[in-house]
Amino acid sequence: MSTSKKAHILVADDDHNILAALKLLLVCDGYEVTLASHPEQVTKIFEKESIDCVCLDLNFKLDTTSGEEGLALIKALNQIDESVPIVVMTGWATIDIAVSTMQNGAADFIQKPWENERVLKVIDTQIKLAKELHQSAKLNRENEILKQEQHQFNAFIAESASMQSVLKMAEQVAKSDINVLITGDNGTGKSLLAEHIHTLSARAKQSLVNVNMGAISENLFESEMFGHVKGAFTDARETRIGRFELADGGSLFLDEIGNIPLSQQSKLLRVLESSQFEKVGASKTQHADTRIISATNANIEQLIEAGHFRQDLFYRLNSVEIRLPPLRERVDDILPMANYFLNIFINKYNKPKMVFSDTAISALKQYHWPGNIRELNHMIERAIVLTSNQLIDVEQLAIVNTNNDNQTIIPEIDEKEFDQPLEALEKGIIQRRIQHCGGNMINTAKSLGLSRSSFYRRIDKHNL
Repeated sequence: MSTSKKAHILVADDDHNILAALKLLLVCDGYEVTLASHPEQVTKIFEKESIDCVCLDLNFKLDTTSGEEGLALIKALNQIDESVPIVVMTGWATIDIAVSTMQNGAADFIQKPWENERVLKVIDTQIKLAKELHQSAKLNRENEILKQEQHQFNAFIAESASMQSVLKMAEQVAKSDINVLITGDNGTGKSLLAEHIHTLSARAKQSLVNVNMGAISENLFESEMFGHVKGAFTDARETRIGRFELADGGSLFLDEIGNIPLSQQSKLLRVLESSQFEKVGASKTQHADTRIISATNANIEQLIEAGHFRQDLFYRLNSVEIRLPPLRERVDDILPMANYFLNIFINKYNKPKMVFSDTAISALKQYHWPGNIRELNHMIERAIVLTSNQLIDVEQLAIVNTNNDNQTIIPEIDEKEFDQPLEALEKGIIQRRIQHCGGNMINTAKSLGLSRSSFYRRIDKHNL
């Protein structure tokens, strides 16, 4: 084994001499060994302890040649956790049965009487293969999540005094494993700050796993966060790795924590307190070495007073709070950020070099920015698409009333909109309602008569 910590082997046989001999061999090679002498004992140990490989005899007390007990036990263990390799131990007369068990889920077999080198090689190989498969499954799951997540901006521009103060605090907390709560309005860059903290931390070489808590339905919360085993429920066609397991050794970013259903908050609290969890449908406890970074635009204190959020969970998440200022408080960052997005979209749409007019620059700095950086991002993209020359003016930005009520003009529905498909109309309605609610997503969802999960599904659908 290449790792400093040896694996845990479960050896099952009804012959105590064989158990003693294998334990001596494996312990001398540095393994942790647990022994079992009958099938019921095997399943109990397998359910309760973290096992890396099982060495299993095919026959116990019922008979000595059929291998039926061993085959049934292999099926039972695979139902509990199919990722753990099972190595069958068999006598010369039952090689055909051993091959049959491999077809039914065993990873390899060892002949009795065995050669010590053969035993050690088989076990070492199977553990390494299982680890590689687990890492591959974890990577595939990470890639699946990354495809679902579309970051609207990735430039951390901080020329304003308020943002420089935020970055200084972020650099300080990043050096520890303390949990961080990032607060601020929608579109201020909370996920970007979470990435920045992770990048500066000692966990930077491991994964940062992002979870939009508002997009997870209540009935799938445990499966999404902790994973599930094959057959745990009707649609569980295969074992799935949860977010905590994906983030093991790294960081877990819980976005929009104010949307966690109250019924599920105790389960999340338990993981934060004990660093332990179980997959749905499994009884085996797993350890999660995960740093928690969370974010919200909601007033958690008000949610606590209203009985919608657990105070003890808030204390666990809120070891250090970092407030991200809205864009209107970062005037010195507006133009550098606008120029950054300008260059991004010029390249994206293969446009010639463009610049902002003096009146456009003034309007950008005076605008109230209810949608913050996300609104700036979309505004610049729209301007790039609509501009036919190399000068972007206020007309292309569609900024008005910057000195009065700090609001954009929200156009009424005209005759042209009756020719648009339903999805385009829905997107426009949601955009206007978000503006009307000042970027507050919870109030927007309520005003539209939508549940939080339904609302966030539409946000993802329209890439808002």
